[in-house]
Amino acid sequence: MEINLIWIAVGLAVLGYFIGDGLRNFGNSKKGSSYYYFLKENELHYYVNLSENEIKELLREYPGAPNVVLNGNTYYPTRQFQDWLHNIELNNK
Repeated sequence: MEINLIWIAVGLAVLGYFIGDGLRNFGNSKKGSSYYYFLKENELHYYVNLSENEIKELLREYPGAPNVVLNGNTYYPTRQFQDWLHNIELNNK
């Protein structure tokens, strides 16, 4: 019985530590990630929520989309592509 109470006490102490650590960092959330996420050209329509034909037309009409070409495959960085698309929408209004 005494051993069970010790484990409960240890569990509560660990729980208190993690809750306290979370509250300490509550207002200081990390705003962005240092990692880049790339989408293949054929996956881009899922991210933007457009059809494949609409994406092809968009990229043909606006060739300045941020992209990286590796081994013949075109990849689009998600964050930069989203910002680029937002700038296009603002300029067209």
